[in-house]
Amino acid sequence: MKKNRFITGYSGLRALAVIGVILYHLNPDTFIGGYLGVPIFFVLSGYLVTDHMLRSYKEEGSYNTKSFYLSRIKKLYPQLIAVLWLSAAYILLFQRNLLVKLNQIVITNLLNVYNFWQILNGQSYFERFATNESPFTHLWTMSIEAQFYILWPLVIWLLVKYFKKRKGIFWVLFGLSIFSALEMALLYKTGANINRIYYGTDTRFFSLGIGAALAVIWPIEDLKPQVRKSDTRALDIVGAIAFIGMLLLFFSNTMNPQSAFAYYGGMLIFTVLTAIMVGIIAHPGSHWNRWLTNPVFNWIGSRSYGIYLYQFPVMIFFEDKVTDMADHVLLYHIIEVVIILLISELTYRLIEKPMGKISWVKTKNYFTQLFDIKRKDYLRKAEAVVAVLIFLVGSMGIIVSPTVKAENFNKSQLAERIIANRKEQSKDNKTLIAKLRKSKKKPTQKTKLVKEATKRAKKHPVNKSFEKYGISQVDLQLARKVQLTAVGDSVMAGSSNDLKRLMPKALIDAAVSRQLDVAYDLLNKYQKKGVLADNVLIGLGTNGPFSMNDLDRLMHQIGPKRHVFWINTHVPTKQWQDQVNGLLKQASKHHRNLTVIDWYGYSKNHPKWFYQDETHPTPVGSKHYSAFVVKTIIEHAKY
Repeated sequence: MKKNRFITGYSGLRALAVIGVILYHLNPDTFIGGYLGVPIFFVLSGYLVTDHMLRSYKEEGSYNTKSFYLSRIKKLYPQLIAVLWLSAAYILLFQRNLLVKLNQIVITNLLNVYNFWQILNGQSYFERFATNESPFTHLWTMSIEAQFYILWPLVIWLLVKYFKKRKGIFWVLFGLSIFSALEMALLYKTGANINRIYYGTDTRFFSLGIGAALAVIWPIEDLKPQVRKSDTRALDIVGAIAFIGMLLLFFSNTMNPQSAFAYYGGMLIFTVLTAIMVGIIAHPGSHWNRWLTNPVFNWIGSRSYGIYLYQFPVMIFFEDKVTDMADHVLLYHIIEVVIILLISELTYRLIEKPMGKISWVKTKNYFTQLFDIKRKDYLRKAEAVVAVLIFLVGSMGIIVSPTVKAENFNKSQLAERIIANRKEQSKDNKTLIAKLRKSKKKPTQKTKLVKEATKRAKKHPVNKSFEKYGISQVDLQLARKVQLTAVGDSVMAGSSNDLKRLMPKALIDAAVSRQLDVAYDLLNKYQKKGVLADNVLIGLGTNGPFSMNDLDRLMHQIGPKRHVFWINTHVPTKQWQDQVNGLLKQASKHHRNLTVIDWYGYSKNHPKWFYQDETHPTPVGSKHYSAFVVKTIIEHAKY
């Protein structure tokens, strides 16, 4: 069977896909739909593989499954093994906190079930702040691709056997794809874990399936180059509409992968637009193949597999060693991209391209020449020595991995504080909510409260140990009268015991890994219970930025009659620190009831107040944090 004609425009499409994924990983809040590069890869795989198989059955009556498997192994495994062992070697030498479960990660990737492991063990694809963020999170896609390659020859054989006409095959594949998309929506609707939905082979099949269904009705070799000008114009226009639609979804906030629309059909719509684009590019009567063909796209597209594999490890390893990411965001991103491209080019030349042409004879000749003492091919021998060293060091990391106890979050001093504080929050909040429901708060003049507080400060001082952290005894007295509802992330959670000690009437709900979207439901819950105080404290922004629309929505929900205090962020290792703080400063100018507590400005010259992550306050830092926050609240609070 002749090879299909090579469609150069697909290199352009692959280039756009991998660029989208990289931009998403670098800045997911600007390139919010960048993760949609993955469905592009899936559609292309489904289309090209299915087209090749069906053409073989049509022309020869059979398909060479053995040859297919060998070609896939030679394509996928060399680079996959390289990135796993290179990363393992680096982790053992420079970032040992990532050794935990490394052996499981490597094994499940080699067995092509890593996406299932991620569902059961992994971090969320969208977790933005974690000291143990995995450099392998993105490899879930490779497992789904490999599962597709393993099963698809059997699926096509069955379909060809039981459906004599392509129409029947199309409807089966299309039906399975729609079932997959509906399952994704249903699981999201019923509150299934987001990892289960995002990483699931069944819930992501529709991108592969729609690509496969397209191959049934739009076979490459049946597409004729001689078409009327009106048909060419129609193909180009349809391609333009699909391409513009893809771009709009790529940048649209509605495609936020943690919001409902993406799962209720957003990804399906993008997949359909991609399939249309794939079909248009394939047609020789269209200009889109030529428009997406250029040296840059050809270079990126041909190396897209390596670029995809190495991008996340480079980002994780690089950003772990950088402590001032927020001060040089663009510069560091450029450096990361350059490193990714250099490694991808190097591994393409040394691994991917040579291994694509490997055979038993060539392998035998290689080792014969390598161990030939008389040959002076020092460069090849040096490459072999480096490869052996990487393999040995990486293997050592994988072997020792099971013996390594996680310096994980649950065993750190900070984590123990947060866990203990969280338990106290739950207990205290139940008691406080019961009291607040029974009592009716009467407004009190601040001048009267200040007079009373001044008297008590002299006769019955409280929390005297906090006075050395910059808060007066009068303010400490006033703090005990403030009714407040607080919602925050791990920074607030680590200090909630101190905040509660200073403000015993505060209802504090703080937990790890929170972003702004959590606040809507939490505040709504307390409002329905009738315990949302006149003073609301927000401590969110550590784990990722948010838009002005999101902030405005929250302020509207809280209402203009309540006073909102928002603690800005001190997270210098993350690029969104200045973005969050700048947005809060801007918001305070047009929301009169919003006071920004400038924790960043207060703490930025005090590195000893923070743990090694430079974000979470130590026990001493927590005292400074709590005193500063309470002091600001006292100045503007409603009593």
